[in-house]
Amino acid sequence: MKIHNRAIAGIFGELADLLEVEGANRFRVRAYREASRVIGGMSEDLSELVESGADLTELPNIGEAIAKKIRTIVETGSLPQLTEVEGRTPASLSEMMKLEGLGPQRVKALHEQLGIDTLDDLRAAVEAHKVRQLRGLGQKTEETIRKRLERWQGQERRIRLLDAEEVADPLVRLLEAIDGVEQVTVAGSYRRRRETVGDLDILVTCRRNTPVMDRFVAYPAVTKVVSRGETRSTVHLRSGMQVDLRLVPEASYGAALHYFTGSKAHNIAVRRLGVKQGLKINEYGVFRGDEPVAGRTEEEVYASVDLPFIPPELREDRGEIEAAREGKLPQLVKLGDIRGDLHAHTKESDGHDSLRAMAEAAAERGYEYLAITDHSRHVTIAHGLDEKRLASQIEAIDRLNEELAGRIKILKGIEVDILDDGSLDLPDAILSRLDLRVCSVHSKFNLSQERQTERVLRAMDNPLFNIFAHPSGRRLEERDAYELDLERIMRAAVDCGCFLELNAQPSRLDLTDSGCRLAKELGVKVAISTDAHGAGNLAAMRFGIGQARRGWLEAKDVINTRPLEELVKLLKRA
Repeated sequence: MKIHNRAIAGIFGELADLLEVEGANRFRVRAYREASRVIGGMSEDLSELVESGADLTELPNIGEAIAKKIRTIVETGSLPQLTEVEGRTPASLSEMMKLEGLGPQRVKALHEQLGIDTLDDLRAAVEAHKVRQLRGLGQKTEETIRKRLERWQGQERRIRLLDAEEVADPLVRLLEAIDGVEQVTVAGSYRRRRETVGDLDILVTCRRNTPVMDRFVAYPAVTKVVSRGETRSTVHLRSGMQVDLRLVPEASYGAALHYFTGSKAHNIAVRRLGVKQGLKINEYGVFRGDEPVAGRTEEEVYASVDLPFIPPELREDRGEIEAAREGKLPQLVKLGDIRGDLHAHTKESDGHDSLRAMAEAAAERGYEYLAITDHSRHVTIAHGLDEKRLASQIEAIDRLNEELAGRIKILKGIEVDILDDGSLDLPDAILSRLDLRVCSVHSKFNLSQERQTERVLRAMDNPLFNIFAHPSGRRLEERDAYELDLERIMRAAVDCGCFLELNAQPSRLDLTDSGCRLAKELGVKVAISTDAHGAGNLAAMRFGIGQARRGWLEAKDVINTRPLEELVKLLKRA
C-alpha cells in the first residue's frame, strides 16, 4: 500500500524530535528535520518518484543517506532507525513537542526529572504544580503550558487539505473504477476547500447491485470497519482518518450533496428559508408535505427557496444567503484566471530545480510570466542571495528571457527579509534592478503586535516594497500567527500601492479566508502565489484558489490575473 508524503515527513519529524531529546548530534537532527520539512511541503508524490527511479538527491537538502532512508520507508512502510530510537525513548515525547513552547530540552527535563511520557502525564503534573519546581521553568511557564494543554485538548484533530487529497484521491479513483458506479463526490469541508479537514464524506450514485460497499470496506488502507450497511458504511484508514460512504439515489443526489457539503450553519439558514415557504429540506430532497418537489441537483434545492446556486466555498453563513438573494454573489476567481506565479525559488537558494526548469514548468502550465524570488542573504539556512549573487541571477534571467521570448517572461525578483528595524535585507541599489520585491518576516516572531506592525509599516514605506508575503507567518500544525494589526497593514497597503500575498503552500494558506475577505472590503489587491520550491510545487496554485474563493475574491481582486503589461504597471509604485 502506497505511503503518503505526510506519513514519510512524519517519520523523519518524529525521528528528529526523539534524537533531539536524546541530545544527539545537532547536524544529524537538523538533516532529519529538514527532510521532514521538504517532504511535507512537496506537491509531487514521493512514492511515485521512488517507484520511477528518480534521483532523490536532487531534492533540496536531501543527501544520499536520507534518500536511502526515504526509499526504505516507501518500500517497507517504516524506518528501522526510528524503531530503534523508540526502543530507547518513548515515541509519545514527540507528540509533546508539538505543544507550542515545549522544545526538546524542556521535554527532556520533564521526562527525566518528573517521569512525564505523555500529554496526560504532563496535564497531571501541571495540576499538581510539579512543573514549576523544575529549574528554568517556574510558575509562569507552568501556567502557559496549562493554557496550551487546554487549547490542544479542545482541538478537533484535522489534517491539511493537501494531506486529505492524498487520502481521498486514490479512494475516489478506486470507487470510480467499479463497474456500475456513476458519480463519486467527496463532500464536507473537503469540498468547501477548508484549509484543514477532519473526516471524509463520500457520496456515490450507482446502478442496483453494484458491489460498492464490498470494495470500500476491503480497501487496503482500511484498518477498522466501524459499520457496514447497504447504503452507508464507515471505516478508519491507516492515515487516521474516518471515511463515511453513502449510496444515494439519483433523485436525491443534489439534496444529499447540499446537506453533506455543509456547513451546518449554511444548511440551517437554507432550511429556514424553506420553512417560510412551507417546504421541508433534508438530505433526501425538498418536500411540500410528503410530496418531493426538488432534490436531483443542488441547483434545484437552491431554486426551491428562490436562490441561485451558491458555490461550496461560500457556504459558511457569512452573508452568502443575503448576497444570493440580492443578486450580489461574487464571480469567484478560477484557476484558469491565473496568468502567472509571483513567488518561486530555485537552486540558488533553497529550491530544488534550476532557473530553466522552473521557467519551463511555468510555460507548460500556460503561464504568461513567472517571478523568480529566491531568498535574500539574511536567511542563511536557505543559502540566501547577497548582492553579488543576485546580480549574477539578474544576468542569467536576462539571458534566459532572450531564449524563451514568445513563450514566457521571467520576472526578476527576490524574497527579501524585513529586518527588525523595518529595513529591507538588501540595498536599494540592487533591489531597484528587479521587476518586483516580495517582502517577508522570517525572524523575531515574538514581537508585540505594536512592534511587529510598525516593523512592517516601516518596510512598506520603502518605494521598492511590492508584495507582503505570507502576512501572518503561520504554518498549519507547526506555528501560530505572530501578532500583527492586519487591518492597519492593509489600509497602509492601499495608501502606498502595495499588495498582500495569499501564499498557496498547503502548510501556509496565508492569507486566511477571513483575511482575504477583509482585503476585498478594504480594496487591497492580492497576489495568489505558490512560494514554489520546485517545478512540481507550481501545482499548489489550486490550494490558493480554493482559499481565495472562500474569501470571496474575484479575478479583479487578484493582481496575477492581469496580462503582463498591466501587471508591470501595477508593480511600479508612484
